[in-house]
Amino acid sequence: MKKEFKRTLVTTALPYANGPVHIGHLAGVYVPADIYTRFLRLNGEEVMMIGGSDEHGVPITIKAKREGVTPQDIVDRYHTIIKDSMAGLGISFDVYSRTTSDTHHAMASEFFRTLYDKGEFVERSSMQLYDEKAGQFLADRYVTGECPHCHNPRAYGDQCESCGTSLAPTDLINPRSALTDTVPVMKETFHWYLPLDKWEDYLRRWILDGHKEWRSNVYGQCKSWLDMGLQPRAVSRDLDWGVPVPVEGAEGKVLYVWFDAPIGYISNTKELCPDSWEKWWKDPETRIINFIGKDNIVFHCIVFPAMLSAYGDGYQLPDNVPANEFLNLEGDKISTSRNWAVWLHEYLEDFPGKQDVLRYVLTANAPETKDNDFTWADFQARNNNELVAILGNFVNRALVLTQKYFGGEVPACGELMPVDAGVFDEIRSLKESISSNIRDFHFRDALKEAMNMARVGNRYLQETEPWKLAKTDMARTATILNVALQITANLAVAFEPFLPFMSGKLCGILHLDSVNWDMLGCDSLLAAGVKLGEPELLFEKIDDAAVQAQIDKLNRAKEANALAAWKPEPQSADVDIDTFGRCDIRVGTVLECKRVPKADKLLQFLIDDGTGSPRTIVSGIAKYYDPEQLTGRQICYIANLPPRKLRGVESCGMILSAVSSDGSLVVIGPTGPVAPGSKVG
Repeated sequence: MKKEFKRTLVTTALPYANGPVHIGHLAGVYVPADIYTRFLRLNGEEVMMIGGSDEHGVPITIKAKREGVTPQDIVDRYHTIIKDSMAGLGISFDVYSRTTSDTHHAMASEFFRTLYDKGEFVERSSMQLYDEKAGQFLADRYVTGECPHCHNPRAYGDQCESCGTSLAPTDLINPRSALTDTVPVMKETFHWYLPLDKWEDYLRRWILDGHKEWRSNVYGQCKSWLDMGLQPRAVSRDLDWGVPVPVEGAEGKVLYVWFDAPIGYISNTKELCPDSWEKWWKDPETRIINFIGKDNIVFHCIVFPAMLSAYGDGYQLPDNVPANEFLNLEGDKISTSRNWAVWLHEYLEDFPGKQDVLRYVLTANAPETKDNDFTWADFQARNNNELVAILGNFVNRALVLTQKYFGGEVPACGELMPVDAGVFDEIRSLKESISSNIRDFHFRDALKEAMNMARVGNRYLQETEPWKLAKTDMARTATILNVALQITANLAVAFEPFLPFMSGKLCGILHLDSVNWDMLGCDSLLAAGVKLGEPELLFEKIDDAAVQAQIDKLNRAKEANALAAWKPEPQSADVDIDTFGRCDIRVGTVLECKRVPKADKLLQFLIDDGTGSPRTIVSGIAKYYDPEQLTGRQICYIANLPPRKLRGVESCGMILSAVSSDGSLVVIGPTGPVAPGSKVG
């Protein structure tokens, strides 16, 4: 039997303030958390949603060094972008603060010091990579090198973003410092460790025996960690950015970000409720729900609970941790470093007024049980075929028909026929399904049921055909349109957790001052005679051009990544100037270009070389050019190579080309007009 709680505390993973938030963050954490919180508020339950920016950690210091600014400059910039864009999408935090706040620094320091004084840490020395030129130990992300698994040459010391494998800095082939590009050395240092093994039996009972209702991905990952045996984990780092370790002799050491960040949930609560924060964290009548992505499962289900248990003093552990899997983008992993993402602040600029479209698509494609994929084609299709054609279509028909036949006033309802009453029976049934799915964290299924409510409305209008009845029976027409408007009001309630902007607009048109979940399923939400607002489209179609612009943006990012990752081939052995001088490089104009029959790679050129007798050259660049792209262009070629037959065609020379960052060939030529036959020297 499930325990009943007086209140619910919802926490959301703290995003790193080294960049904006993207659709992966939204689908994994913030949209589902907001749906859940809004639903509880609609039910009149006491609930609070806590968020904030994680402003410590190595990624922030790396970005600051690259830009030549301070870490504080970086976090100030991105905290503002993140906070504003979250608000722009309607993510309804009760507080969105930051881990650089005075409240957080004081609480994190006190938390560490309490555990230190209780003897909950062990101190250990270890050998770590050290940059002698920079004079500092290297955090994992400050080490780059070749991945031992996929041989990506730009892997980090904690993970290879190409293949996704978790790494240690010493796993890398040819590791180098990201600070100075020098080869690091091993040097001894010391840190404090939280002995997770001490809490293994307790965590095993609490999770594996006590929380079998958790999502299978969460439960399974926890079981895997526990079955492997927990090991002590460092809680400090050699770094100059973060919360200083509050112990004498710990100069130059800060709290490790994984220890520091989850305390931010508590400090942000205290910042919002300085006099009552403890009831949200220490009262057994408070239910705590942690919304996170799957990469944070171990920290929220094993590490943070061990920290809270070690601290004691009544801290409650989470009742559920509904972690989502990852959302990919156009078939590829979302990557901040590769700019392969749909950034929220850019979306809000590119699609003004379409916040709910993104919320809808991310919920419909939520990676609740497995990784899922966001594509712009699906985004367009769901908007046009579902939001516009189903939900928007029904609401517009109901409002326009009311405007046409009753001057925009809610008509009086006569006696309900079975077809009318059946509609509300269906809505009440869908209400129960939506409620149970949200409470069980099945937001994708809940959204489907909400959309089924709009389908009920469309079917009702098709079956009753009020536009035909209006010619002969206005009383029955009035009843039908009253029912249609009551369905519309029900939709404003049902969609509020999912599409709050649409719901707010619809409530304005219907003059519903406020809504609550108890209203859902009611057949008399709108009183007869109420003058409705002017009908307006809730959603509009998204055209191909808007979608193509987003795909083009991604393709530009892909090209930029390829260029950044490209490295030139090693230089060939030296040649003397006389040897080079024997290569006769000239400029010619392409008179004709065509494909060589039965040769996929070859193009045949007829070139004006200035002699009056055009020269034929065969080149293996057909994969990269269509013949018409080269006809009329001027190109460079080596003129004094011996003739050679290729597929029966005698080739007299070699066209010069360069290898681009993506491996394609680019023909070399002059930047301005040059007389054919001119020598390059």
